Amino acid sequence: MTIQTTYGLDLAKHVFQLYWVEPHTGEVVNRRFSRNSLIRFFSNRPAGIVALEACGSAHWWARKLRSLGHEPKLLHARFVRPFVHNNKTDLADARAIWTAIQQPEVKTVAVKTEEQQAILGLHRIRSNLVKSRTAQVNQLRGLLYEFGVTLRGGRQAGLEQIRERMAELEELLPSILFGELTEQLARVGQLDSDIKKLEQRIAAWCKQDPGCQAILAVPGVGMLTATALIATIGDATSFKSGRELAAFIGLVPKQSGTGGSVRLGSISKRGEPYLRTLLIHGARAVAFTAKHKTPWAESLLERRPTNVAVVGIANKMTRTVWAILAHNRHYNEDCVGAAA
Repeated sequence: MTIQTTYGLDLAKHVFQLYWVEPHTGEVVNRRFSRNSLIRFFSNRPAGIVALEACGSAHWWARKLRSLGHEPKLLHARFVRPFVHNNKTDLADARAIWTAIQQPEVKTVAVKTEEQQAILGLHRIRSNLVKSRTAQVNQLRGLLYEFGVTLRGGRQAGLEQIRERMAELEELLPSILFGELTEQLARVGQLDSDIKKLEQRIAAWCKQDPGCQAILAVPGVGMLTATALIATIGDATSFKSGRELAAFIGLVPKQSGTGGSVRLGSISKRGEPYLRTLLIHGARAVAFTAKHKTPWAESLLERRPTNVAVVGIANKMTRTVWAILAHNRHYNEDCVGAAA
């Protein structure tokens, strides 16, 4: 019987710490490697389990180790930290990772493909550009307000009003500021163009991915939410249930209890904030702009505070998405889940 070796690998840019116990001799080994020497080491070792923290470059290393015949397992940092008993060092981290992966029912992170990472990269670039555009527009509003100019609410309405009142603004503003105003408007226009190009690339990938097309039918799930979900969760079957996926995203209540009494608090907010934000925005659209709300959603909005109801709708959207992806189904608004 072949016994697989389990490794704990602490990643860095140039120096990598590896901890393992030789299964036949019981020898404890803790070695430091450079990048190339680590790849050579695993190329010459029998297939084993390699545990890593889900941090920067972890998914690339997981794919690399898989190509070398090993089984990579990614762990969230919060599952590793309790096993760092003394000072935090590379040696202590590698040993903690090795210890954490030995625990029963430990939760692992699905390894992302290159394509999934690329889509998430486009989402991050777009998110940063949107923040920059918002900052530019808010700065324009503030500068103009200093000279007594007020604008309509909303980004598009405000920018349109500025362009309509350029002749008036030229009279009101000092010439040195008016010249900068036109350049600022040009920068905002360039940001708009860049964001649209990114959205077109994301939409093109969405059209060719079967999972995205399946979950687009769920009310509240648009192109951005669908692509971010597919790229973030990877294989939906790595989650046992829709509730586990909702917990992964942070859309379930925090639990605190003792003596057999459990209290439910606000949502845990674990997981990716960007993905959770998209889902909650989608749920808000379902709650306030949908033409046909389900009786369940209407009842929830009537008996619970608005924000609580919106998060509840986002939670149900997430569970629905999991059911579609995990069981390879199509969305059916009349479907009723089996009682637990």
